[in-house]
Amino acid sequence: MEFLNKVAVITGGSTGIGFALAQRILARGGKVALVARTQSTLEQARVSLASPDVLILPMDVNDLAATTDLPRLVKERFGGVDLLINNAGLNYRGAIAERSPEELARVIQTNLVAPMVLSRIFLDHLRPGGAIVQIASLAGKMPFANQAAYCASKAGLRAFSASIHDELLPRDLHALCVNPGPVDTTFFGDIATVSNVTFSQPMSSPEQVADLTLAALAQKQMEADLPTLSGALATLGYLLPSLKRALTPLLETRGARNKERYMRQKGLLP
Repeated sequence: MEFLNKVAVITGGSTGIGFALAQRILARGGKVALVARTQSTLEQARVSLASPDVLILPMDVNDLAATTDLPRLVKERFGGVDLLINNAGLNYRGAIAERSPEELARVIQTNLVAPMVLSRIFLDHLRPGGAIVQIASLAGKMPFANQAAYCASKAGLRAFSASIHDELLPRDLHALCVNPGPVDTTFFGDIATVSNVTFSQPMSSPEQVADLTLAALAQKQMEADLPTLSGALATLGYLLPSLKRALTPLLETRGARNKERYMRQKGLLP
């Protein structure tokens, strides 16, 4: 996909993967509209990007009524829309019995309902040759304990993206789903609460996820995993649950070591 003068809307665009995508799209001559809840982080992102082709839109993607206005706001500034990247996400870790019903519902709302709604809202506004990108997760390919709602939301997002892929082709639009493993961002929150299994796979940077996303768009892929080997392992674990159960203790042990090393690197352990 060429990005010269193309317009991308990125949710969760002020930090992490969304910010890295904005940097790369701008560097390729594109324009970006960044959507996030916090005005201050959006302002910081705009200053860091240092480009006149940045529009910031403070908004909670869960405010479905407000999001219906997004296409108009973007088109008023840039004249059109070519790319929607649903990147905003939420996770409440822990066993399902430890989380409130409202928390579980909010994870599904943020990670699945909002991207579905936004995809529909922008469908009639995307110019031919455009695309809708869902940033999902390898957790959507191989669910594991203590992240039930998150895994379910990302599995649903993968299914949604695959389902609309063929529907979009007659409109000259492309659907892509990107599944990263662990990514070195603030999304982890309290790292102590992150499962050891999460850290069993190689850590990627936001920039690597952004590069994979743009490469997958250029190649018209339906889905892309990062790391590739971890994606293959997740697929195998999903297809063979007995193999997943057999490998889990090994993944837990490996992940515990990686997690300790990561926390030391971040200065969270002596």
